[in-house]
Amino acid sequence: MTMQSTLTKRRVADRSGLEPIPSPPREPDMRQPEAIYYAYEVLRPYFPEDTLVSGQGYLIFDSGDQGEFYPDLVLTKGVVDPRAVMWRNGYVINEVGKPPDFVMEVASRSTGVRDYTVKRVGYARLGALEYWRFDPSGGRWHDAPLAGDVLVDGVYVPVEIVSEEDGSHWGYSETLGLELWWVKGEAGWEGGDLRFRDPVRGEFLPTYRETLERAAAAEARAEAAEAELRRLRGEDFQE
Repeated sequence: MTMQSTLTKRRVADRSGLEPIPSPPREPDMRQPEAIYYAYEVLRPYFPEDTLVSGQGYLIFDSGDQGEFYPDLVLTKGVVDPRAVMWRNGYVINEVGKPPDFVMEVASRSTGVRDYTVKRVGYARLGALEYWRFDPSGGRWHDAPLAGDVLVDGVYVPVEIVSEEDGSHWGYSETLGLELWWVKGEAGWEGGDLRFRDPVRGEFLPTYRETLERAAAAEARAEAAEAELRRLRGEDFQE
């Protein structure tokens, strides 16, 4: 049964008592934001409106806690008003009503080691159900190109990661009902790209650009079919 968040719209309206949480410090990295943006882009429309897809804000138990962890991606199902959490610029577990269902970190040179050591322990302590790590560099910044953990009795148990012959790596997230993939990047980039795959349909979730391209292609096919139908009916020759 899905747990509903206790962060209600009434509390959002009374913003005098809910000050925004300060933005955490960030180290710039060229590849890291690209993977994070892709995750937001494909997961937000995939899940229903009561699913929070956010991140890059502090993850803390109480509003008065000193923030130590700020995951790149946080996903939680059954949130009454996800916009309230996003407005706060941070995930306060006691306000939302439960820990995140899914947390992900994308590796960078400056934070990679911390992601699979200190943060792995910290997110288990905070109760995040699943913790995933994606390394665009293929394992130079993390300890592996792709890794996932599931919380069992307060301890993280690794998710099985499959390595394909083409160099891709993937694992299945029970929380998302999706596969996470590390796939070879485009020409000129020696690392990999993050993709989410629907195992039922056997397809990768399309990016926003791919969705627009598919829609444009479908519209072009429809216009071509309509033009051919008019030609067969001889309508193009009528005045």
